[in-house]
Amino acid sequence: MINEAAEQWRKGSLVNIMWHACNPALEQPCGWDKQGVLSKLSDQQWKELLTDGTLINTRWKSMMDEIALYLSQLKEKNVEVLFRPLHEMNQGVFWWGGRPGAEGTRKLYQLTHDYLSKTKKLDNLIWVWDIQDFKTLEKDAVDYNPGEDYWDVAALDIYDDKTGFSQEKYDIMVKAGGKKPIAIGECQVFPTAQVMAKQPKWTFFMGWSELVFSHNTPAQLNALMKADNIISLDEMHGW
Repeated sequence: MINEAAEQWRKGSLVNIMWHACNPALEQPCGWDKQGVLSKLSDQQWKELLTDGTLINTRWKSMMDEIALYLSQLKEKNVEVLFRPLHEMNQGVFWWGGRPGAEGTRKLYQLTHDYLSKTKKLDNLIWVWDIQDFKTLEKDAVDYNPGEDYWDVAALDIYDDKTGFSQEKYDIMVKAGGKKPIAIGECQVFPTAQVMAKQPKWTFFMGWSELVFSHNTPAQLNALMKADNIISLDEMHGW
């Protein structure tokens, strides 16, 4: 994966890496289930996770050591990485998510940022802070914000297709982003070129794997990629 990321960077691609981390209180490897990514931490376990030197905290740092090994290989290749850990922070289905406030998910994000950036010296990471488009978005954009010192791009995952790429969501993210870039971290239905023209501060969008092809027609995808206000890979010439 690391070699492919480096090759795509050479071609001019944006390298976007997520981390569906296992629960540090449980066993590894893990899956997309209630013993893995979809598991829970008790309030006491959460406190231990954020407390330096505890077993769970130490395991989390060990897990970060593992991924740092590979991210450092990209650093050596001069590859910049859009790094999106602990994504959809306001999504309670993940063990890391759904904990608002200063001692919640955003504190884990801060801990993760500081360890990888300061302790592991990974200065090739472009930190993407990411939330999902729930009805509570306006409040979540405040309650889950780890602070502008901890992220470079504010991203919104758009899966509520009934409200879609609404102006309200866009305005909330523009406000949350301040002077920094905003992006569509994930979606299943792609925005149209017309939507992107009306909401020009979205810097990129990422479709979620197979959902792209089950929620968009080839004609829609082709029209979007050929639009004048969309930059596609064939228009890039390397970094």
